[in-house]
Amino acid sequence: MMKVLLTGGAGYIGSHVAVSLAAAGHDIVCFDNLSNSRAAVIEHVEAITGQPVPLVVGDIRDRDAVRGAITDHGANAVIHFAGLKAVGESVADPMKYYDNNVRGTLSLIEAMVDCDVRTLVFSSSATVYGEPQYLPLDEAHPTAVTNPYGRTKLMIEEMLSDIAAADPAWRIAVLRYFNPVGAHDSGLIGEDPNGVPNNLMPFISRVAAGRLPELAVFGDDYATPDGTGVRDYIHVDDLAEGHVAALDRIRAQDDALSVWNLGTGQGYSVLDMISAFERINNVRVPHRVGPRRPGDVASCYASPDRARDELGWEAKRDLDAMCASTWRFERTAAMRNA
Repeated sequence: MMKVLLTGGAGYIGSHVAVSLAAAGHDIVCFDNLSNSRAAVIEHVEAITGQPVPLVVGDIRDRDAVRGAITDHGANAVIHFAGLKAVGESVADPMKYYDNNVRGTLSLIEAMVDCDVRTLVFSSSATVYGEPQYLPLDEAHPTAVTNPYGRTKLMIEEMLSDIAAADPAWRIAVLRYFNPVGAHDSGLIGEDPNGVPNNLMPFISRVAAGRLPELAVFGDDYATPDGTGVRDYIHVDDLAEGHVAALDRIRAQDDALSVWNLGTGQGYSVLDMISAFERINNVRVPHRVGPRRPGDVASCYASPDRARDELGWEAKRDLDAMCASTWRFERTAAMRNA
């Protein structure tokens, strides 16, 4: 059993990983500045897990606050989610992304060193692969980012690689996510961003619920079967279980740093996702096609073979489960907020 500090633990992915860690017998403490999350999420995590989940409200750029959270709660591992992640916003305001993502991660690492904690799982992104040279994308694919958000993730990966090379006591897992969607089966936690969503699935669900008038599809002239972007959508609970598997693996291995894709290996287009959501949930999702979004690529989907072979992990939940759980969370949230 480990005591794991989750930075960004009140967020979408962090909250689901908290549930999976608890199910695996680990203790958890969440650290979050609540800039794009809500403290009430922790109450829902507690309801699902049946155990108290401490929440420390703080910013990863505040080294003293991170150090205090680690020491006060006896954490001996960190899973790092805290970061800004909207591609379009990163293009418009890159300084904000370098400050929060890169400077924030360095501050976190410094605090961990201060506390003699050197076990880290880092939330990276398939964005680091840039424009695919081949598909599916495996971990050996060259990195070449196309937007500032992706560049911050790649810079952090390179920083962690250098740190691990300089100090082999580190045990670091870099997890390159593809596109997490869906929600916990309870309907208590899911993707619920502040303001207008930047990701596809919460936008679809809010349009279906009438909270937003229509979905903007960013481009229909890509070199894909229907012209819209193709992505590898993975259920967030599968992704969460991948974190538990990665944490268990790095604790037992000699390598200071390892990289794994977390994806399904299956690509779906934007129009595929809209059609599936409408079919599975018997709803309508009005949408219109607009111009391409800066920094996007046509197709991006994973080769998950290394994670399967080395972590003993693979995605189990299908597209129907992704769409159904998203809609369940949307309706449950609406009832709670009524």
